[in-house]
Amino acid sequence: MSRTDTPLRLVALDADDLEPVSAALQDAVALLGDFEFSQRQQAFTIAFNRFRWESGRRNRRIRCGLQIGRVTAARTLNIRQGAANAVVNLLAIRFEPGEEPAGTVVLVFSGGGELRLDVECLDVVMADLTAPWRAAGRPAHDNDVDEGAKSE
Repeated sequence: MSRTDTPLRLVALDADDLEPVSAALQDAVALLGDFEFSQRQQAFTIAFNRFRWESGRRNRRIRCGLQIGRVTAARTLNIRQGAANAVVNLLAIRFEPGEEPAGTVVLVFSGGGELRLDVECLDVVMADLTAPWRAAGRPAHDNDVDEGAKSE
């Protein structure tokens, strides 16, 4: 097993820790039905199919889970509620500090959608859950240098 086949497991307890989680999840896709907020457990969980950027030029996706803990409130912007089969594409995750150590974790999706999670403190875990599989293509962005990149 090569280093790029090793499942990722990342933890973020501060804004600097959140950067590699955001990078690993860039272009991850999920169904809105795979979003779950447990007020009792104060946790928001999402199952993604993430693009494995760490695989180099090999186009691979892998099923992974993201759990954000210590969540006190969840709000959405430009995300259709009740559309469990709607697909969203994650662009980035950022932390907006509030009264320390509290703040807001913001998941930014393509098309202007946002999931805003108020948290008591940053408590984020991302873990790959399955073996990787071949992706149909490589995600492309308007500012990509590789003109031959193909969007999924």
